[in-house]
Amino acid sequence: MRIQDKFAQLNKMNEKALIAYVCAGDPNAEATKEIVGALVRGGADIVELGLPFSDPVADGPTIQAASHRALDEGMNPDRYFELIASIDAGVPLVCMTYYNLIYKRGLEKFASDCARSGISGIIVPDLPAEESDDLHTACREHGVDLIFLVTPVTNKARMEKILGKTSGFVYIVSRLGVTGTRADVSHSTKEILSRVHTDVPKAVGFGISDREQACEVIAAGADAVIVGSAFVNIIASGENVNERVETLTRELKQACRSGN
Repeated sequence: MRIQDKFAQLNKMNEKALIAYVCAGDPNAEATKEIVGALVRGGADIVELGLPFSDPVADGPTIQAASHRALDEGMNPDRYFELIASIDAGVPLVCMTYYNLIYKRGLEKFASDCARSGISGIIVPDLPAEESDDLHTACREHGVDLIFLVTPVTNKARMEKILGKTSGFVYIVSRLGVTGTRADVSHSTKEILSRVHTDVPKAVGFGISDREQACEVIAAGADAVIVGSAFVNIIASGENVNERVETLTRELKQACRSGN
C-alpha cells in the first residue's frame, strides 16, 4: 500500500495516522517480524523500520542502543531487505536510515530494493534536500516516497524547498535535539505546525511517548504522530514485549481516532 493511499483511507474515516518506529533486527530478525505484527494488531497505520547504522546522529541513546544491538546480531542491508520481504504487514512500511548506507549500496539499487521488498518510503535524516536530487530521481522512478524533515529552526526558504520535494508525508521534528521520550510536548510544536503549509500530511515526531502527548500534537494540527523510543524501550526490557507493544499501540491509536 502506498503511503498516500493510507492517508486517503484514514481521511475518509476522520482519523489521524499512527506511525510506529522500531529498529529492524532488534533484538533479532525473527523478533522484529513478531513486533511488527503486534504493532499492526494494535492499530499502527504505518511502520517505520530502521536500517541500523553505526553512527545514527539524529537518534538519542535509546535508538542508538537498539541500532548497536541489531548490528551485533548481524543486521545489514542485505538481511534488512530479506526481512522486509518476509513481512506481510498490510500497512505501508518505511525505511529510516542514513545516507552512507544508501550511497554505498548505490542509489538506484537501494531504491529498487526498497520497491521490490515492500518499502513504501525512505527517511534519511542526514541528507539535505539541496543534495537529494539523485536519490529523489531514483525513488520517483521506483515509486518510493522520499520523506524529508523540517525542524523548529528551518527557515521559510528551506521550508519551501523541502516541502517541494517531500512525498508521502513531511516529518516534523517537534523539538531540537535527538530522538527520545520526553515528559511533555515541546512548545515549539504548535509554532512549527502553523508554519508548514502543504497538502502533504504533516507527521510529528521526536519526544511523543503516550496517549496524552499524541492527543496534544493532533490538537495542534498534526495529521500523524510518530512514536519510536517508547516502543524501543519496551523491546530493550525484554519483558512481555509483544503484549506491551500491542497495548501501547492501541492506546496511541485511540488518540488518533478520537483526539482525546
